[in-house]
Amino acid sequence: MARIARGRWTHTDEGDLTVFLIGMRINAPHRPDAWLPTLAAMGPMLAELARDPDSGFLGYRMTLGLRGPVLVQYWRRVEDVYRYATDTGARHRPAWTAFNRRARRVPGAVGIWHETYEVARAESIYVDLPVQGLAAATAARQVTGRHDRAAARLAG
Repeated sequence: MARIARGRWTHTDEGDLTVFLIGMRINAPHRPDAWLPTLAAMGPMLAELARDPDSGFLGYRMTLGLRGPVLVQYWRRVEDVYRYATDTGARHRPAWTAFNRRARRVPGAVGIWHETYEVARAESIYVDLPVQGLAAATAARQVTGRHDRAAARLAG
């Protein structure tokens, strides 16, 4: 079990930040042949990114809903996301090709989506939780004095 960081914590980061949301929706639960490979492809991609400190990938958090997962990924720059997505030597391209092949064979069985945000400023608070989210992707620091309020954390 992850160690709880007692008290109030926030993230600290001075660099560029891109937040990339990606998810899938299982539209045909009775067709695991269509959606299970899509679900299974994400883990190896995340592991590949985590092993490469030059990728620009900072970390992620995942939630699992009734119809599928949603990942919040933290990246240094949007160009890093695009470089990985188009890298013919990385795991994403073959997974994307396989998804498209399955989607033509079983139309509508699984949906995928993503949203990309270039973040100018970010604020965070974590109270009595393990270090997670943006604080885990960048660096965690305890909230003290002048950073007690959200507006002050956002202002820097």
